[in-house]
Amino acid sequence: MVQLYNLHPFGSQQVVPCKLEPERFCGGGPDALFVAAGCKVEAFAVASQELCQPRCAFSTLGRVLRLAYSEAGDYLVAIEEKNKATFLRAYVNWRRKGTENARACIRMLGHNVEAPFRDAFRDQMSIVEMPLSEAPLCVSCCPVKGDLLVGCTNKLVLFSLKYQTVDEEFSVLDFERSLIIHIHHITPVEISFCVGYVAVMSELEVLILKLESDPKKGRSVNHHPHETNGPGRQAEGVRHEALPAESDGFVMCQKPMELLGEKSELSGLSVTLESTGLDDEKLRHFHVQHLLYRRFAPDISSYVLSDDIKLHSLQLLPLYRTGSLTPGRKSSSQEKELLSLFCFFSLPHVGYLYMLVKSVELMSVYQYPERAQQAVLTPQFLHVITRDHLQCFTVRCSAAAARDEDPYVDSTAKACPPVSMDVCALRIQLFIGLKAICHFKNHIILLTKADPEERREPPRRPPSRKAAGVKVSAPPVAEAGWNLYIVDTISPVQLYREMVEYSNAYRTARTQGCIHLLSEAHLLVRAALMDAAQLEPAEQAELLEAFKESCGHLGDCYSRLDTQCSHLALPYYKMSGLSMADVLARVDWAGEDGSQRYERGLVFYVSHSLHENLDEELSEDLAAKVVRMFGAAEPKQLPHVLCSPAMKHVSPSVAMSCLRRLEASGFSSVLVTLTKAAVALRTGDLDTPGNDMRRHPEMKLVCGFVLEPRLLIHRKKGQIVPTELAVHLKETQPGLLVASLLGLQKNNKIGIEEADSFFKVLCGRGDDTIPQLLVDFWEAQLAVCLQDVLLQELFFKLTSQYTWRLCKRQPPDTPPLRTAEDLINACSHYGLIYPWVSFLTSPDCLADKNYAEDLSKLQALLCGPSFDTASAAPFLEPLSEDTAAGLSVRVLCQTRLKEYGRCIDTLLAHCPEAVIPYANQELREENRTLWWKKLLPELCQRVRRGGEKYPLYLSSLKETLSVVAVELDLRDFLNVLPEDGTAAFFLPYLLYCSRKKSLT
Repeated sequence: MVQLYNLHPFGSQQVVPCKLEPERFCGGGPDALFVAAGCKVEAFAVASQELCQPRCAFSTLGRVLRLAYSEAGDYLVAIEEKNKATFLRAYVNWRRKGTENARACIRMLGHNVEAPFRDAFRDQMSIVEMPLSEAPLCVSCCPVKGDLLVGCTNKLVLFSLKYQTVDEEFSVLDFERSLIIHIHHITPVEISFCVGYVAVMSELEVLILKLESDPKKGRSVNHHPHETNGPGRQAEGVRHEALPAESDGFVMCQKPMELLGEKSELSGLSVTLESTGLDDEKLRHFHVQHLLYRRFAPDISSYVLSDDIKLHSLQLLPLYRTGSLTPGRKSSSQEKELLSLFCFFSLPHVGYLYMLVKSVELMSVYQYPERAQQAVLTPQFLHVITRDHLQCFTVRCSAAAARDEDPYVDSTAKACPPVSMDVCALRIQLFIGLKAICHFKNHIILLTKADPEERREPPRRPPSRKAAGVKVSAPPVAEAGWNLYIVDTISPVQLYREMVEYSNAYRTARTQGCIHLLSEAHLLVRAALMDAAQLEPAEQAELLEAFKESCGHLGDCYSRLDTQCSHLALPYYKMSGLSMADVLARVDWAGEDGSQRYERGLVFYVSHSLHENLDEELSEDLAAKVVRMFGAAEPKQLPHVLCSPAMKHVSPSVAMSCLRRLEASGFSSVLVTLTKAAVALRTGDLDTPGNDMRRHPEMKLVCGFVLEPRLLIHRKKGQIVPTELAVHLKETQPGLLVASLLGLQKNNKIGIEEADSFFKVLCGRGDDTIPQLLVDFWEAQLAVCLQDVLLQELFFKLTSQYTWRLCKRQPPDTPPLRTAEDLINACSHYGLIYPWVSFLTSPDCLADKNYAEDLSKLQALLCGPSFDTASAAPFLEPLSEDTAAGLSVRVLCQTRLKEYGRCIDTLLAHCPEAVIPYANQELREENRTLWWKKLLPELCQRVRRGGEKYPLYLSSLKETLSVVAVELDLRDFLNVLPEDGTAAFFLPYLLYCSRKKSLT
C-alpha cells in the first residue's frame, strides 16, 4: 500500500466562468485555458495572482471531440464532428480573435498566402483545414517542435509544423503532411508525441516507438506502405493464430505481456512507414525503433463492467537539459534540448511510469486506493482523480533526469535519491463529482458534476478486439450542478518547508521515515530547478537555497541513523555547502542516555573530509571532539586524522595521549611514531622525534611518509606548505627527506612540479634560486630512473643549475648529499669522465672543492649515454671557452656531436697538450683518417709559424707522425707529408714505415 502523508500541495482555487457545460478543455501555454462546449470554444486568461477572466471565444464547425494545444507555434487543434463526419482543424493566431463574431481566415493545408492578404492573416485568427482519408480519433502535439500527430484506425499521420514566408517581414504558420505510420491491428484510443517518440494506446495495449532519421541505418521510405520483414512479421502470424474466434457468450483473451527494447518487435504489431512524396532528405531515411510493448488482460474472475479494464491517461513527459537554457530569461521551446522522457499510462486501479531515453525501464507502479478515472503527470507530481477525490502522488522523474544529465551523480561528491525509492501520496483531497482533469504550469483544471441518483446499468461484457473504431456517444443533456475549477499548486519551496517540518516527527524515532520524506522534499526542489529558466531570478535563488538546505537535512539523517547507506552523508553534506565546522556543530554529541555514540555516517563524512585538502581549520574544541570520536570509533585512523591541516589547532596533549593509548592497545607502527614526532615538535620538543625515529630503519620511515604524505606536505589554497616535521628533517636528516619525497613521487602522491615547489618553499627560495636540496632531489630522481619523470627535462634542470653555479662561482647553500663519484657509481646516466678531460682542468679549478664538484658532475652528465647534447647546448652557452670549465664542456659537447675537426682546432688553439690524448681516444676506427687529414696538416702549419707553443706543437707532431707511419703504407705516407718539409726530420718515420711491412 502506498504511504500517505497529510500534506497540503494544493493552494487556492477558483471557478472558471464558463457559460456552457464543458465537454473538452486543455491548457494553453503559460497563461490560457481553452474550454469547448457544443460548437464553441472559449479562451480564458489565467494569471498566477488574478482571477480567471474570459479572453475570447470562437465557433467551431461541429461539436469538439478532442482538443489539444501546442506551445510551439501557439496553436489550438481540434477534432470536430458534424453530421456524423469528423474534421481536423487548427486554430492559428487565436490571440487576435477579439470577439466571437470577429472575422477568421479559413485556408487549406499548404495553401499559399499571397502578399496582398498579409494584413488579414496577421490581424485575424486563421483556421487551417487538414483533410484526412480516414476519420481522426485522437491528436497529440510535440511540446518541443510543435509537430502534430493524428491517430486514425490502424495508422498515424504526422504533420510537420512549418512557417510559410509571405515576404521578408511576414510569415504564416502552416503544416505539411510528412509521414504516415501504419500500425496494423490496433485502434488508437489515445496517442502522445514528443521529439520523434510515439506512444499509442488502445483499450488494453500500449506501444512506444521512436522515429529516427539516419542515412546509415534507415532505409529509404517508400511512397507506398510495405511491411517489414523480421521477427515482428513472424510474430504477427503467431498473434493471430493464438487468438481464437469469439463465440456467443464467450470472449477469448490473450495473456499479459511486457516487451522492452528490441524485444518489443516481437509484439506482433506490424509497423510500416509511408512517405507522402515530399523531397525532404530526412524523411527519406526514417526508420522505426521499437521501445516498449505492454499488453494487459482483463480480470474475468468476477463479472465487472468494461470500463474497469480499459487503459487511460497516456502521456509522454519530457524533461529538458538545464545547461542548454540561458539563465535569467525564459527559453522558447525551439531552444529546449531533450534530456529525459517518461511515459505514463494507467489502469483504473494501478498506474505505470516508464523512462525511455537512455534505457527503457519501469520506474514506478502506482497502486490507487480507489478506482481512478483520469491522471496527469508533471515533473513534480502525479495527480489522479477518482469519483470524489483528488490524489497527489510523488514521482521519480527528477531523480532519473539527474542521472541522465550527470552520470557521476552517485559519487562521493554528488548524490540523489534513488529512482527505485517507493512513491508516496502527499494528499488525498475530497472533491465531489470529479469527471476530468488537465494540468498546465502550476494549475490543475478540474471538471466536477454532481450526478443524480446512480442508475444501475446492465452489465456489459469486455470489449471485443473486432471493434472497428472508437464510437463517440451523443452529447448528454446539460444538467445543473457542474463546475470547472482551477486549483493552484503551492510553490515548491512552500511545500518543501511543510515536508521538512513534517519530517521532524520522525527525527527522534531513528527510522527510515525521516529519510524518505526528506528525499521526497529534495526531489521536489530538484525537479523545480530543472525548469529554472521559467522562473524569476529571485525564485531561482530561493530554490537553490532550499536545495542546499535539503542536502544538509539529508546529510544529518544519514550521519545520525545507522543504515546501509550511511556513506551518503558525505555527498549530501558536500552539496549543502556547509563547512565541516558547521556540520560538526549540528551533531548531538551526547546520546539520549548521556553516553557518546558515533554513527558510521558521521565518521565516514569526517574521515573523508579530513583526507581532502579543505582550506578549513577546526577550532580546538571541535578538533578535540573529532580526536575523541576516532579514538572510540576508528582508532587506527587517528594518525591520518591528526595529520590533516584542518586539525592544526588540536591540543598536543590530547593528541599525544590518544596516540599513546593507541600504542598501548597493541597498534604500534612507524606511522604512529612519525605522528608522535610531528605532535612533539609542536610543543618545542626537538629530542623526542629523533629518538623515536631512530628505532626504525630509513626505508621503513620512507614507507611511513608514503602512507601519510601530510606528515611532510600540506596544501592550502592550492599552494604547497611544508610541515614542521619537514623543516625539522631538513636540518637534521636531509637525506631522509629527499628519499621520502622520492617515495611520494614514485607512488603518485605528489607531482613533479609540486615536489620542486616543496623544496623551494622549504628552503625559503624564490622562483629564480634553486636550493641544493632540490638539486639533490633531481640527482636522486636520475639515480632511481622514475618512469613518469621526463628524463631530458631533468637533464636540462641539472645542466642549467651546474652551469649557473660555474658561471657565478656560487657555492651550494647546503652540503650536497652526493659527490660526482657517488653519482657515477650509483647512476647509469652519469658516465665516466673521459681521461683527456683532465688535461683541460686547471689547478685553479681543483682548488675550490664546490666548483670542482659541480664541474665534475656536469662533465659526467655530458659523458653519460642518455644525454641529448644538441637539445642541451643552449643551456651551456653561458660557459666561455676562455675558462677551463667552459673549454672542457665545449669540447665534450663537440665530441658528443661528432664534430672532431672542430675539437682539434679548439684544442690546438687553447690546450695543445691535450690534443694527442684526445686523438688517441676519439680518433679511432672510421675517425682515424683525421690523424693525417686534419691533425697532421694543422700541426705542420703551427710548427712552421713557431711561437710560444712551438715545443708543444713539435712534440705533438712527432706523436702524430708515429701514429700515421703505423697506419699508412709508404706510398700513402709520402703523399700526406708536406712538400716543403725537412727530409732529415721525416726520414726516421719514413724508414719505420718502409720496414714495417718486412717486420710484420
